[in-house]
Amino acid sequence: MNEQTPPSLTPLQVWLLATRPKTLPAAAATAIVGSAAAFYDGHFQAGPALAALFGALLLQIGANLANDVFDYYRGADARERLGPLRVTTAGLLSPRRALVGMWVVFGLAALLGLYLAFSAGWLVLWIGLACILAALAYTGGPFPFGYYGLGDLVVFIFFGPVAVCGAYFVQARSISALALIGSLPIGFLITAILVVNNLRDITADRAAGKRTLAVRLGARGARWEYSLCLAAAYLAPLVFIAGGVIPLWSGLYSLSLPWAIAVLRAVWRDEGRPLNKSLAGTGQLTLIYGFFLAVGLIIAAL
Repeated sequence: MNEQTPPSLTPLQVWLLATRPKTLPAAAATAIVGSAAAFYDGHFQAGPALAALFGALLLQIGANLANDVFDYYRGADARERLGPLRVTTAGLLSPRRALVGMWVVFGLAALLGLYLAFSAGWLVLWIGLACILAALAYTGGPFPFGYYGLGDLVVFIFFGPVAVCGAYFVQARSISALALIGSLPIGFLITAILVVNNLRDITADRAAGKRTLAVRLGARGARWEYSLCLAAAYLAPLVFIAGGVIPLWSGLYSLSLPWAIAVLRAVWRDEGRPLNKSLAGTGQLTLIYGFFLAVGLIIAAL
């Protein structure tokens, strides 16, 4: 085990660690923003909204388990890695148990997908299947796109437009401009989480042949990518507010700016393991941003 390995963990603690709880606030933000947009447009439904929330969390957990075990098989996670503990590499879970856990989680997500398909149409099931396949293909399969610098784009698409508009769709059975616009900053912020993760792991990923975009751009280029993701998240909605496309109250998301400035400074300052705090901080920022954006939309609708 590496130096981060706790001396002893119960099975429940091991599985909790495997879920990577610090990544889950960002997944929750996608359903929160999508549901707030549905509320603003008069389509909010509590049942589908909750199913979308838990579905987003399950898909994120499944993706985390898939990333854990497939990186282990490819030798991309050294025991002395700088990131949070990987349960498979650390020997806390066997690869077989991690795979079983992954399929159980994806199975639960599929059950929620069935419920949503019955309430909102079978297109939802195909979207959910695409999300599962994307999670598997990130580090698994014959062409793991996370190893070829395509992870940032795929994460933006699936955790931005697909996730937020999906949460809206299961309630409204359509997609609105508001939902699509709201999905963009969330997509940029969740992509920023991946960027800081890959920035921290540049040396290890390069040695393992994992050609992430951060490896291709270098540390300085990755930091600029992170900065641009945050800038786009805060500036893009202003254009639509100024144009009257989305309500003025949407601008309440700007209350999260102090958190963004703090984490941006840390990303430019820190190297190696300290960037784990920036990774968690960016996840928290995504939830805070999504919360304020959602509150603004709800106030505008009342």
